[in-house]
This record gives sequence, C-alpha cells and structure tokens, in this order.
Amino acid sequence: MKQVLVYERPVPIHRDRHRTMRIRPVPGGYAFARNVNSVPLVGSEFAAAACHFPIVFAGGSPEQMMPAALLGLSQDENLFVDAEGRWAEDVYVPAFLRRYPFVVAENGEGEDFTVCVDEAVIDEADDAMPLFDADGNDSEMLQHAIAFLGEYQKDVRRTREFMELFAHHKLLVEKVIRLERPGNEPATLSGFSVIDEMRLNTLGAKTLQKLARSGALGLAYVHLMSLSNVQRLSARMDRKHQGAHGLH
Repeated sequence: MKQVLVYERPVPIHRDRHRTMRIRPVPGGYAFARNVNSVPLVGSEFAAAACHFPIVFAGGSPEQMMPAALLGLSQDENLFVDAEGRWAEDVYVPAFLRRYPFVVAENGEGEDFTVCVDEAVIDEADDAMPLFDADGNDSEMLQHAIAFLGEYQKDVRRTREFMELFAHHKLLVEKVIRLERPGNEPATLSGFSVIDEMRLNTLGAKTLQKLARSGALGLAYVHLMSLSNVQRLSARMDRKHQGAHGLH
C-alpha cells in the first residue's frame, strides 16, 4: 500500500525544470491503475467506497495499517478498469487514483508537503495540459491539483487518528478469505486485516462513546458492511473472465 503504487517516476515539481512541461492524458483515464488490486482509502471515502468495494486494512503492523479498497481478487488485476483504461461506469473512483499523476512527499510530521508528479506522463507536446502558464505561474490545473492534495493530506491525518484507536483497542485481526467459485478453482485472499466484530461489541460504554465521538465507530460498521462486496467482486471476476474466453 505504498504511496508510489501506480507511479513510475515521481519527482518534486520544479518551476524551472518543468517550466515548459505538460501532462499527457492517460489512455481511457485510468490505464495506469489496470494492474493494482487494492489502493489506499481515507475515512471520508468510506461511505462511497463501501457501495462497491470491500474495505480492509493493510500495513506492516497494527500501528502502521491504513484502510484500503479491494479492487480485485487476484494479483495485478483491477476488475474496475477495462482494456481501454476506462473506469467502470457509475462506480466510485478512490481519491488515491483521482489525484494521479500528482502525489505528495510529506515533510516530517507537520502539514507541509512537497507536490510531486509522475514524469512518465509529462512532455512538451502542445496538445497536453501545461503545469505552468506563460509567466511561470501555476496553471489552473496545477492549482486545482495542489488544493486537492492539501485536502487529501488532511484526510490522511484524520484517518491515521482513527486507525490509532483501532490499534489501541486491539480491534484489528488478520483475515483470510476463501472463495468457492462454481466451475473455477477456489480463490484465497490474504495479507490484510479486518475489524474483530465480536471484540468491538464487547467494548465498554466509555470506550464505545469515545469511538463514536471520534467517528471511528461509524467507520468500523461501514467497513464491516462493505465486506459483503467480496462476493460481488467474485461475480465481477467471473463475468470478466468468461467474457474474455468468449472472444476466442
């Protein structure tokens, strides 16, 4: 779940180095995300994301975990991006992907950050979108991107706060999902954690009140409800593969 998940060559934007550079459109809009089966989420996205994806938690330890949206059930497959790079119609697009090709490098623990861009999609082509205007000022596109990244980083910090509560109360447990798929080999999904619902339900009133005030309790239940989307992912995968076989 690293920040550079979909970025080939992220570098800090430099006003002189990138003065004449422009952003090339990505084929279909999301071709760069075709091979990622999960991406980070922030807390403000839970309600929208839970309509489509299982929300899980990934990271090296409970203290380092962050929410993630499962986009596929096998390695290197995003079930929501088609062969032309188009995102599935009427399906929520996580902010982690919407900010591409921009990303931030955090400066310490404060609110400062450096805006970076994936150099894999920039050149000097006239039909691409400029990073800077003729006077060397931030283009409208870059201004919008910086504002978006600023709000996203605020959400990241808020998300880390409720993740600390989950870790403190030992609510995160490792999970392995085994899918029985008629006519196909059983699929196993692992390497992530979920909220232990039984432990959550046995917490004391004061702890639950604290979780509720922070917003973490509501997010925990949205996460638990979202896990039913695993079956929807399985059905989507079967339809995709059956459609691909039907072309031959």
